[in-house]
Amino acid sequence: MRQIDHMIAGGVRLPSARRGDVFNPNTGAVQAQVALGDKEVLEAAVAAALAAQPKWAATNPQRRARVMFNFKALVEKHMDELAHMLSSEHGKVIADSKGDIQRGLEVVEFACGIPHVLKGEYTQGAGPGIDVYSMRQPIGIGAGITPFNFPGMIPLWMGAVAVACGNAFILKPSERDPSVPNRLAELMLEAGAPEGIFQVVHGDKEMVDAILDHPAIGAVSFVGSSDIAHYVYQRGVAAGKRVQAMGGAKNHGIVMPDADLDQVVNDLCGAAFGSAGERCMALPVVVPVGYETAEALKAKLIPAIHALKVGVSTDAEAHYGPVVTAAHKAKIEDWIQTCANEGGEIIIDGRGFTLQGHEQGFFIGPTLIDHVTPKMSSYHNEIFGPVLQMVRAPDFETALALPSKHQYGNGVAIFTRNGHAAREFAARVNVGMVGINVPIPVPVAYHTFGGWKRSAFGDTNQHGMEGVKFWTKVKTITARWPDGGANGLGSDGANAFVIPTMG
Repeated sequence: MRQIDHMIAGGVRLPSARRGDVFNPNTGAVQAQVALGDKEVLEAAVAAALAAQPKWAATNPQRRARVMFNFKALVEKHMDELAHMLSSEHGKVIADSKGDIQRGLEVVEFACGIPHVLKGEYTQGAGPGIDVYSMRQPIGIGAGITPFNFPGMIPLWMGAVAVACGNAFILKPSERDPSVPNRLAELMLEAGAPEGIFQVVHGDKEMVDAILDHPAIGAVSFVGSSDIAHYVYQRGVAAGKRVQAMGGAKNHGIVMPDADLDQVVNDLCGAAFGSAGERCMALPVVVPVGYETAEALKAKLIPAIHALKVGVSTDAEAHYGPVVTAAHKAKIEDWIQTCANEGGEIIIDGRGFTLQGHEQGFFIGPTLIDHVTPKMSSYHNEIFGPVLQMVRAPDFETALALPSKHQYGNGVAIFTRNGHAAREFAARVNVGMVGINVPIPVPVAYHTFGGWKRSAFGDTNQHGMEGVKFWTKVKTITARWPDGGANGLGSDGANAFVIPTMG
């Protein structure tokens, strides 16, 4: 069976007594085993990082940018390989896997401009003969702890900016789909990054705790569930680290009476069910405003959802594939039953879905549940599967209050032709990222990604200038030079300094 090991210092292989199973979600079979590392494995990665980082930090930003340009080209060259590798372990269809990697590459493109964004500030004549300037310097060693649902994009979001800023970066990806992160580390080496600058260590909570506790690691970026994000933030900060920890979500789509319902239905089918709903920026809650809007929307949603095709990852005609594990499939199905027990009306039930020839795969059909209310636990919590819940609102103010009062505040969308309603909603909603007729409002790479409330812990967001700020620290210099005269003579006419001759 294929064995997946850590990527330390360019390929050092370290024994791991513990191993975890990596499944093929399309078949339900174990396809590989991944090493589950411990403190000793992390120590080896940190030692390699400490050896490599000072020279990398001293490399001028333009040369670091050239490595990022090379890396971008290599990832593009190997896109098909990476996408098939990703789909085989995660389950998302090939098109979604390519999108996963492409959104990560957009941050790599941003990192290629690192010489410009690292420029500091300068004030001439801040006082008599005094100049003040600042510079951004790397943290040193940074670490990323990433989730299963975007094994290409999120490591690239973190690692590209961290490395371009002059840091060494240690990645701990999800043990469920670890192959793409390893391949990215190989491509970073091929692009010209020194050994020890981009490394991958695999593991579970034991490795996470080792990262959070290690004194040489100065910053940790995390994406995962909110409970674990809170834990990572608290433990990392207690150890003196800079921490950004992105958590869960329950994103709402507000549908106003004047919305283009055909466009809304098309957007919802992609945003709620794409990638089997395993996205923190998915749109699992739709909020039609008014009875007529709700009934008209439901009438259009039902045939559109029935038309969705669930298939294996390599099926080019499939809209989405299996979920990541059998345990996650069971959890999603439990939430569907919980919602029904709480009074939700199941309009389309995706439980019990099987795919001929792949009966052991982790498939769930698309599910639509109407008459969900804020009092239900299934509304309050993240389901993270192909489940769309409909929460009806009688008016705009009620609809605005739903995402604003929810425990999560990652993303939200409003569908309307009314500019005033959209502007009012965007200004008042208590959520970090807002889409106006855009169902999944993930910002472009040169802006920044981050939610509010229990969707994010820490005060710095992902990528864009916020990412640069997270992976660097500011040093400010105040300089005054004695007045020796422009020709080097002091006030008494003596030489203030002597320029040595050459040769």
